[in-house]
Amino acid sequence: MTDNLTVRPSVPGSLAPRASSLRALAPDLSRGFMLLLIAIVHASVFRSAWSGSGFSASDPVDLAVSGLTTLLADDRGFALFAVLFGYGVAQLYHRGTADGQEWPVLRVLLRRRGLWLVVIGLAHTVLLFFGDMLAVYGLIVLAFAGALRWAGRRLLAHAFAWLAGGTLVYAFGLPMIYQLLIGWNSVAPGEATVLSDLQYRLGWPLMMPLAFANAVFPFLIGVWAARRRVLDEPERNRKLLRAVAGYGVTISVLAGLPYALLSVGMWQASPMTYTGVYWVNLMSSYAGGFGYAAVFALIAIRIGQRRGPVVGALVATGQRSMTCYLLQSVAWMVLSAPYLLGLQNSMSNIAAAGMGVGVWLVTVLMADAMARRGIRGPAETFYRRMTYGRTRA
Repeated sequence: MTDNLTVRPSVPGSLAPRASSLRALAPDLSRGFMLLLIAIVHASVFRSAWSGSGFSASDPVDLAVSGLTTLLADDRGFALFAVLFGYGVAQLYHRGTADGQEWPVLRVLLRRRGLWLVVIGLAHTVLLFFGDMLAVYGLIVLAFAGALRWAGRRLLAHAFAWLAGGTLVYAFGLPMIYQLLIGWNSVAPGEATVLSDLQYRLGWPLMMPLAFANAVFPFLIGVWAARRRVLDEPERNRKLLRAVAGYGVTISVLAGLPYALLSVGMWQASPMTYTGVYWVNLMSSYAGGFGYAAVFALIAIRIGQRRGPVVGALVATGQRSMTCYLLQSVAWMVLSAPYLLGLQNSMSNIAAAGMGVGVWLVTVLMADAMARRGIRGPAETFYRRMTYGRTRA
């Protein structure tokens, strides 16, 4: 009897987790690298947040590290994260349609995935981290699931409209939201307690509309790229990848340089000029994120079927990107919070960057160990189980 039972669809074969041997190399390599960028940026952010100070210009090495972090990683990791997320969602959709799944079934499953991303992201915010992006991406899936069926021109038109409007909203809205958050929690950074830190994290939903507006463009570009199988078949898209890698990284560096100089105090500007320069940097960061993805796709072509221990560990990390992302947050909480170890309260910029690399390496080693034992990432396992459920009879 099923009268009083909730019947949930079983996982269609095309939507089930894919065997490692069937996965394309480039997306997983890019995700592994993406987590390194995120770790370095978050280490810098936490150093500034918990110490109550910005970039240090007292030491040339620290100044260089701060500038390079801003120029090469800040916002670029976010753009890479978003484009790879859009690519992955589109891959899921295309596998489903290739397997004969009807759109209503796929739409339900995609929206369920989006809803559970929101749930996981909000829990991540409450328990660990101000700045979660999982909930934001979940909201994008809920709002833009239909974009997976849009014609190519419509998809790109919407994407570039969000590039223009979304980046403006984010760049000019960010200072106002931060002012609200400062008033929301007046406790000095170095004196934060468990409760004051929780209170500050609960202010993150104020930032989520801005983060949403900023993430739609790379998400939609990821959907477009997945249609062309740019990362799945890098050999066939070699010319495009070379152009994106070369122009993307170059534009990102050149257009981001003024903001990097502002960030480290080598250039002073009015608040309006500062915001305008940040807006230019924000748009250029997409070029950098896309460029990084293209670079790793080209690297995947060179690697081919040769999978040494380093490549294997990076791939394992990319396959467990959600688990590793959440593990980083656990590390920042334990290492950085003043009411726990508080190590970053007096760290230099270069030491914080080193800590970021160290945290990333630990997650890489953990992911590699799980892969060698045939263990999926626990966050990914939970996410799939809650998304698809089990058929009940």
